[in-house]
Amino acid sequence: MAESFDAIVVGTGQAGPALAARLVGAGMKVAVAERNRFGGTCVNTGCVPTKALVASAYAAQLARRAAEYGVTIAGPVTVDMKRVKARTDEISGNSSKRVEKWMRGLAGARVFNGHARLEGSKRVSVDGAQLEAERIFLDVGGRALIPPIAGLTRVPYLTNATVLDLDQVPEHLLILGASYIGLEFGQMYRRFGAQVTIIERASRPIFREDEDVSRAVREILEREGVAFVLESEVVEAKGKGGQLAVTVQRDGQATEIDGSHILVAVGRRPNTDDLGLQTAGVDTDRNGYITVDDELRTSAPGIWALGECNGRGAFTHTAYNDYEIVAANLLDGEPRRVSDRITAYGLFTDPPLGRFGMTEAEVRRSGRKALVGTRPMRHIARAVEKGETQGFVKILVDADTRQILGASILGVGGDEAIHSLLDIAYARAPYTTVTHAMHIHPTVSELLPTILQDLRPLT
Repeated sequence: MAESFDAIVVGTGQAGPALAARLVGAGMKVAVAERNRFGGTCVNTGCVPTKALVASAYAAQLARRAAEYGVTIAGPVTVDMKRVKARTDEISGNSSKRVEKWMRGLAGARVFNGHARLEGSKRVSVDGAQLEAERIFLDVGGRALIPPIAGLTRVPYLTNATVLDLDQVPEHLLILGASYIGLEFGQMYRRFGAQVTIIERASRPIFREDEDVSRAVREILEREGVAFVLESEVVEAKGKGGQLAVTVQRDGQATEIDGSHILVAVGRRPNTDDLGLQTAGVDTDRNGYITVDDELRTSAPGIWALGECNGRGAFTHTAYNDYEIVAANLLDGEPRRVSDRITAYGLFTDPPLGRFGMTEAEVRRSGRKALVGTRPMRHIARAVEKGETQGFVKILVDADTRQILGASILGVGGDEAIHSLLDIAYARAPYTTVTHAMHIHPTVSELLPTILQDLRPLT
């Protein structure tokens, strides 16, 4: 006999817990299913632990540069990875515990530990427990994509999750993939003291970004000693005398690269292959992502998909926004849609990249008349004062509507400063709203009005 609920939430990533709390607040009886650690990817193997590691790596790098600031540190800077890991584990663990405490203490909700599977459009089994509800919300996340490279499964490769178990600095870390995860870990472990080689089959890192952004990020990492092997396909991995090696092909030529560790960072896949979606009539695309409409409803009535598993965004903030969209439509009578949001994200290298909207390449392909404003970070007082002048700002504007189309801020504080432009874009206000604003000195944001006062045609 199945136990009845008003709603079942499967997964406790960034969307599930907040939605469960809203549903309970609306008077519903809610079941929450979680098979592993509470908090999902962000809390356990994503944003929280990696940004804690980034902070430790930043501290190490700043210590090495202390003399530039007139500060003397006796002796060489060393990194104690056991202490770094302990700090990271504590921060991540506390975050996970807070989510679990929240869910278990939620009046009107009941937590079920175990792997959940759909057994129809209104029924879910969780390790033998049978649950039923008129509404089911899937927030099951994703995991690292493991490519079919010969020999890879026979060597101890790392993913974004298992690399967090390291308590020693790798001698030579080979990273497969030069996108966001690969670049962040590459710079991080180089700063910890590892030799790092990043291998990418495209002609440049973060290939979806504009060439000037991609080039600048590559140069920043190369200055710190990170090596890039581009336009190269990894075709084999193997053990080699107690170490590891990968074979890469470029233009028909094979080259072997030796290393101590391999980190696979070539993409993600959704956790949908053992969810029983077919029994409930829930459609997926060819990559396994759950197909959803503009309000995140699946092909099966009464079932929604939120977070990374729906393929509509692979970020913590898009997952939380999924919750907001579902709650607004279901509980608040407020029509909100996925298509209304503006793509926005960050790359948390040092310096970070804050990005939203259209790239310059996308604007050019659109054929619209546009304006562009740029400024190198070395011309921004805050960056000069902090001794962190790498990067630049680029803002794209529609010449006819005067609305901001997109922006890239690669530089100190770029991941924060970007939001003043993003909010203007959401308001659909003209860029002159920013040019007429008085910003605080000395900040990175204070130069945004000046940059927008010096727009030129995008030719």
